[in-house]
Formats: sequence, structure tokens, C-alpha cells
Amino acid sequence: MRLRLSISRRLIFWITVLVCLLFGAVLSVIQGREVQALVRQARNQAVLIAEYMKQLNLQPLVRYDRNAIQANVNSQAGEQLPYIVFYDRSGLPLVANDLVRKEAGVLGRSHFDQNVAPGAQFTESKRIVLQGRSLRVLEVEIPIFLPGSETKWASVKIGRSLEPMYADIRNVRAVLLLIGFGGILLGAAGAVLLSNRITRPLRKLVDGTVRISKADFSHAIDVPPGDEVGDLARSFNEMSARLLEARERMAEANRRLTQAEKLASIGRLAATIAHEIRNPLTSVKLNVQKVAEDQQLDLAERGHVALSLEGIGQIERFIKGLLDYTRVAELSLEPFPLEQVLEESLKMLREPFGRKGIRVDKDYAAGLPAVVIDGDKLRQVFLNVLRNAEEAVGAGGRIRIAMDLVEAGGRRQVRVRISDDGPGIPTKERDYIFEPFFTTKPAGFGLGLANARKIVEQHNGSIELIPEGGPGASFVILIPCEEGT
Repeated sequence: MRLRLSISRRLIFWITVLVCLLFGAVLSVIQGREVQALVRQARNQAVLIAEYMKQLNLQPLVRYDRNAIQANVNSQAGEQLPYIVFYDRSGLPLVANDLVRKEAGVLGRSHFDQNVAPGAQFTESKRIVLQGRSLRVLEVEIPIFLPGSETKWASVKIGRSLEPMYADIRNVRAVLLLIGFGGILLGAAGAVLLSNRITRPLRKLVDGTVRISKADFSHAIDVPPGDEVGDLARSFNEMSARLLEARERMAEANRRLTQAEKLASIGRLAATIAHEIRNPLTSVKLNVQKVAEDQQLDLAERGHVALSLEGIGQIERFIKGLLDYTRVAELSLEPFPLEQVLEESLKMLREPFGRKGIRVDKDYAAGLPAVVIDGDKLRQVFLNVLRNAEEAVGAGGRIRIAMDLVEAGGRRQVRVRISDDGPGIPTKERDYIFEPFFTTKPAGFGLGLANARKIVEQHNGSIELIPEGGPGASFVILIPCEEGT
């Protein structure tokens, strides 16, 4: 099986590898330069020491005072300077410190012949064994010339211990290793932070795609813009918004299609009812009316006849409402002040409002524009909503009507809000109140609000039930407006 690594882990791994390589290369260069500097420093010090021994013993050499030279050599030799050897003009050992006086491998012969030029130097790194100890030394030899002479008079060879230099090199390497280890740790921590910073928006994108796959198109990814991931998140949010809009349009289209199918079915049913019931019902009504005109009927019989006429009237109203709902009527559009249409609807309900003592509070915004509507049709909408409110509230109840201008759907619309303080509509019934034949009234047909929505949608508007915080129901009607001339 292939090992599956997340983007975050791969980023951490490769960034850490790159940091290790970068630190390794930089530290290697630094170490090389430090070692070279230490080597140059050790060589320069060894040459200076050789020059110092040359100047210190120049006069004793002129006098050929071996005792003085020996004393100077013994005083300068030590741990850092394991051996000092003076050679005569023929290249044979003349004076050496006590430690190497019997070490033939160290004494040897001079590296210069008689024809050496002034200022010549011989340097060599080597490993020697003195008294059972292995030492790394830098051997330096320089020729000695008497003042005014071009012939080599002698030469001096010193052995400068390289152990301090190698100790310094080890210290430099240890410090560089610590720096490298700390840098790698910081690099790994930075890799984790950078990886999280890069992959966190990607995880949000993945989560967003998962939620979209579950049809949650309302989810928006909160990624700040400024880089490619932000641009991708913005495009993703735009795509989600378009998908949500498309789904809403599809849902609305399905609703309208379902509504159209219902209307077609109800239309066929209404035509059948009108044909099968209306004509016989007219005859029955005429006959009952003739019976009602008979003067010989007593009071009880007249009551029965009146009850029959009332039942016939209910059937006629049902057939009329059904035909109104299924009939596609042409609108007679004219510019009207919407508050005038609403006031006419209130006048028609003045008597039932007065009987129950209902108070109507009105709040109309000033300067509302005229709307192009079919006044009779829209009056029917207001009557249906107000009649429902009147039936919902009790005696002494209150109905509130507000009208103002709003921006909705990218256009200006007049908003009418009709609220009551009745018991309200149960939550489980709110999704069905605009459906035909849905009613909670014992004597209702369930066509009032269905007809109201049909008329409002014919005006390219909308009507909906708005949940209230307290008791009562609130209907909001939006009608696109056009200022009158």
C-alpha cells in the first residue's frame, strides 16, 4: 500500500530538508573559512616566533656563543613550542632544546642549502612523537643572514604545536553544530507554522466542498484575500452563491410547476363542478325562493327555507372562489396610490370591525409613490388578509397596518405589513396556509390566501407570513412601484 501523506506533512518534511541542506551548506562554508583563518593565524604566529628567535640569537650567532643560544632556546621552548633547532651554515644541527636533542627524526638537517635567498621560508604540518606523545606541529624554518652579507650564516627551525588550533577548530565545529541544530529546530517550527498557514485555508476549502456535496450552498469560506488561496476562496464563495441562487430558482420553478399542475387539475375539477352543479343549483335556488315567497308558510318553515338559501349561497360562493382561483384573468393595470386601495378595503370591513370593537393602528410613510396595479384585484387581496385578521382577534383586539418604501430584489417596492394580536398560526401550519383548500375554519373553503398569493404574484410581488416574537400573525406584501406622473 502506498503511504498517504497530507500536504501539511509533505510541506513540513520538504521545508525541513531544505532548511537542513541550506544550514549544512552555509555552516560548511563558515567552517572552511574559519579553519583556513585558524591555519593562517597559526602559520603567521609560527613565522613570527621564528623571526623572534632569529633576532634574539643574532648577536650570539655572530660571536658563535653556543651557551647563550642554548639558554635562549631552553627559555622559549615549552608546551606550545615543542622544539627549537639552530643549524650552522652547512645545515648541521648547532643548538636544540633539551626535549629534542636526542630526537634524530626531529633534528635531521636544514631544509636550506648554501644558496638560499634572504626571506625564504619553509613550512610543513607534520605529526611527531616526543616522549611517547604524538603531537601535530607546524614546522617553520627560516635562514639567518649577517648584516651586509648575502651568504647564509645559519638557520632556525621551530615546531609550533597545532593542538590549540585543532582545539579551536573543534570548538568552532561544536558552536556551528549547535547553531545548525538550533537553526534546524527553528526551521522545523517555521515549517510547521508555514504549513498550517498554507493548509488551513485549503482545509477550509475542502470542508466547503464537502458541505456543498451535502447541498449546503449557504456556506461561505472565510479566507482573507491577498493571495491565490484567497482568490480561490472568493471564487468558491461566488460559485456557492450562484449554486444557491440556481437551487432557489429551481425550487421556485418547481413550486410554480407544481402550482400550475394543481391549477390545471383544479381547473378541470372546477369546470366539471360548474357544469354538473351550477345549472341544477340555479333551478333549486329559484324553486326555494318561490317557496320562500309563499305567504302561507309559518315561522318555523320560513326559518328552514332561509337556512336552505344560505346553504345554496355558500355553495355558489365556493364555486365562484374556485373559478376565480383557476381562471387566468387579465389585469387592468393603472397607477394607484396603494394607501387608497387599502383604505377602501378597510371601509368595506368597517361594520365587522365595529361589532367587535377592533382598533386599527395605521402607520403610512409620507411621499409613497403610486403603483401600477389592478385596483379591484389588489383590494380583494387586502380584504382576504384583513378578514382573516378580523376573525383571528377577539373583542377589543388590535390590527396594525404599516406601509413604507423599501429596496428589495434590486428594485423599489411598497411594503405593506398587516399584523394582529390574535392567537397566531401554529408553526406546523405556516407552510400550508397559501395552499388551496387548506383551512382551519369550520366554514372556510381554503381559497382566500391562495387567491391572494396568485394575485400578488401576477403583480410581480410577494406575500409571506412573518413570524412574530409574540402572539399574533403578521403578513408582509411587497408590490413593485412606479412613480406616477
